[in-house]
Amino acid sequence: MELSEAKKLIENLKNEINIHIDRYYNQDDPIISDYDYDMLMLKLKNLEAEYPELITTDSPTQRVGGSASEKFSPVTHSVHMESLQDVFSLEELYAFDKKVKAAVENPVYVVEPKFDGLSVSVEYRNGVLLRSSTRGDGVTGENITENIMTIKSLPHKLKQSLPFLEVRGEVYMSIENFNKLIEFQEQSEQKISKNPRNAAAGALRQKDSSVTAERNLDIYIFNIQQIDGAELNSHVESLKFMAELGLPITDLYRICKTIEEAVHRVEEIGEMRGKLPYQIDGAVIKVDSFSHRNELGSTSKFPKWAVAYKYPPEEKPTKLISIEINVGRTGALTPTGIFEPVFLAGTTVSRAVLHNEDFIKEKDIRVGDTVLLRKAGEIIPEVVSVLEHAENSVPYEMPEKCPSCGSEVFREHDEAAVRCTNTECPAQLMRHLIHFISRDAMDIDGLGPAVLAQLVAEGLVKSPVDLYKLNAEQISVLERMGQTSANNLINAIEASKKREINRIVYALGIRHIGQKNAKILCEHFLSIENLMEAQLEEIVTLENVGDVMAESVVTYFSQPSSKKIIDELKNLGVEMNPLTAKSSNGIFVGKTFVLTGTLPTYKRSEAAEIIEKHGGKVSGTVSKNTDYVLAGEDAGSKLTKAQSLGITIISEEEFRTMINII
Repeated sequence: MELSEAKKLIENLKNEINIHIDRYYNQDDPIISDYDYDMLMLKLKNLEAEYPELITTDSPTQRVGGSASEKFSPVTHSVHMESLQDVFSLEELYAFDKKVKAAVENPVYVVEPKFDGLSVSVEYRNGVLLRSSTRGDGVTGENITENIMTIKSLPHKLKQSLPFLEVRGEVYMSIENFNKLIEFQEQSEQKISKNPRNAAAGALRQKDSSVTAERNLDIYIFNIQQIDGAELNSHVESLKFMAELGLPITDLYRICKTIEEAVHRVEEIGEMRGKLPYQIDGAVIKVDSFSHRNELGSTSKFPKWAVAYKYPPEEKPTKLISIEINVGRTGALTPTGIFEPVFLAGTTVSRAVLHNEDFIKEKDIRVGDTVLLRKAGEIIPEVVSVLEHAENSVPYEMPEKCPSCGSEVFREHDEAAVRCTNTECPAQLMRHLIHFISRDAMDIDGLGPAVLAQLVAEGLVKSPVDLYKLNAEQISVLERMGQTSANNLINAIEASKKREINRIVYALGIRHIGQKNAKILCEHFLSIENLMEAQLEEIVTLENVGDVMAESVVTYFSQPSSKKIIDELKNLGVEMNPLTAKSSNGIFVGKTFVLTGTLPTYKRSEAAEIIEKHGGKVSGTVSKNTDYVLAGEDAGSKLTKAQSLGITIISEEEFRTMINII
């Protein structure tokens, strides 16, 4: 290859990889698989090895991926958070061993799983959690202390009070919690998380730590970065010491005296994929002795005393038997492939979502085809490609009628989804009901999916309106529902009649209108009547409400069926009280509150609503701009930070006095 041709190819690869680095590390939204990304990097590394004169300092091979987001305050890592050199063959592991032995005598290795999560630093001073930060670019990361404090397995106080300790760990989401998240996202027709790693990264980089807490993240600590107060000589010694301190470490690490033992352990860990409660994407081989590590040193990007063996994604061919269509809450028709069962990455796979019409046409997927299946991130099965069309196969066409109710379907020009036109479609009912009763909507306590399914099956509930027509006798005869449970549920339904108008608007399930947008609309229009009569031109002037949202609102309320639902809810006692406009001269105008801990009587959401009604603002983060911290029991790092900044801390009793509620 000519030098000019190699230069052009390298530049193209660098540009492509940089796009994927940004999507993966900074946006937590990758558009290619980890394996495809690794192959691009490997191609670039090989080219640069062949043409070393073309290596530049800005090359992705010369730096740690990612950068610090402006959403969080920056943290400079006094000990750089290096990445690891990836290898993809056993031959490369033996080559690594050869290089190590050329520098040190009789090396001992430690092999442990490579967790697929977000790498973080956690610092303790005098045994108390002081600060946590992301890796970022290895030199500068993001301060995520409040979010890391929500991880239950990470101690806020160590079992020994060391003057200072900085450890490195991997934050991850368990497969169980990831599956729960996917189920919730599917039911509410949110964007589906691609894999546990991206779900964990997205949760950890939330500005509101309460959102992070809801995702139930976990962490494994795998390295000591800095320590003051103890002398350690090896990696295994450090792992045991961290366990004594109460830090969560993996129990899957093994000491290996030879490279053959290390390779065998790598293969053993590989066989565990799909059986572990969390996701791994490889195994790490590390030199155990710290003195040997010092002799081996590091390059500008990674240590010479460790490598990460990356397991290839498991792919297998199978036959597509049929395509099943499911109808979602907003009428979206989602195609799902039904396959001849195949054992893939530890589980038997017979179904995979085909996403939408465009996905099927792009890959030219046809019923009867032999396709290549892959477990994306070892969790979600996906069709990689069509290996062979079936004889006499024809291109797949989405149905022209809804498979549930037989109504016409349509596809908007700017959307990939095909939708049912019937708002009363039975297939949409269950998902719509689950959304209607959810915590952020009507919040009907005790009415879960199992009870809803029984009510629908018995023909007692055919729309959300029917929930307000139920009586205790009808409910008490359901499975696992006695008279007491029935009475409690009726009381909960009755209580939901007093919900704020913005929660009712959100509960209606208007396309593109989330919880925040519903509140913006109701704060402006104040009543359901005003909102129903609102013109498109006025709606689009509202902050954070775009053309698509405005059109969706106008379209929804223009339908006779929507007006009928509103009228029926009113007649059944749902109050729909006008939302009080934000006060422009309230006692909290210009004041910022942060809420932390468990309040004696208020829910935090209730206290936040009171603050906003009096003109104040509620933030999830304590800063020098915070005026008050309203603290309850078990207040954590926010209280500590407020005390250090000299911010006024108030109790619920003091808060009640401020708003004259005695």
